[in-house]
Amino acid sequence: MSIIIEKVKNYNHNNINYMKKLISVLSAMLICNICFAQEVVTIKAGTVIPMQAVRTVKAADVEVGQAVDFLVSEDIVVKGVTVIPKGTPVKGTVSEAKKSTIAGTKGRLVVNISRMNLPNGDPIFFSNTVVNISGNNRTPLAVVTALFVWPCIFIPGTKAVMPEGYEVMGMVASNVDVTVE
Repeated sequence: MSIIIEKVKNYNHNNINYMKKLISVLSAMLICNICFAQEVVTIKAGTVIPMQAVRTVKAADVEVGQAVDFLVSEDIVVKGVTVIPKGTPVKGTVSEAKKSTIAGTKGRLVVNISRMNLPNGDPIFFSNTVVNISGNNRTPLAVVTALFVWPCIFIPGTKAVMPEGYEVMGMVASNVDVTVE
């Protein structure tokens, strides 16, 4: 009989140790799940994303198709969660670049910003985010002064320049679900 009692004691002792280990593992999993919980938030269509040009861009120095770099200038927060951090890179593309010429013709620079990638790689598409910069037209000045002093026809229009830090507001084209931690 004492052998049976001894086996029951050992069984109960092993079972209790097993239960303690199981509870410890389940508790650790629950804590990890709470600590690393992921939430899905939606960036709504029409959300404005402020950006700034990384460097000065001159129409005379770029070509159509060339990339232009921007950075998000403010954290974008949805439901108290930062979904797009300040400093996130954004790429634009030059779609028109004309330098100023003689007879007062102005320079022109057009940059399209169609999308950006979030830090996790998800794309966000923009609707009608275009930077359109024109120099000043000096054609009337060049023509009128050329009537009196002919070399004045060589007065150029002003250059199209987008300075470093130039502010651009992008608008999100459609709802985007973002998983955040």
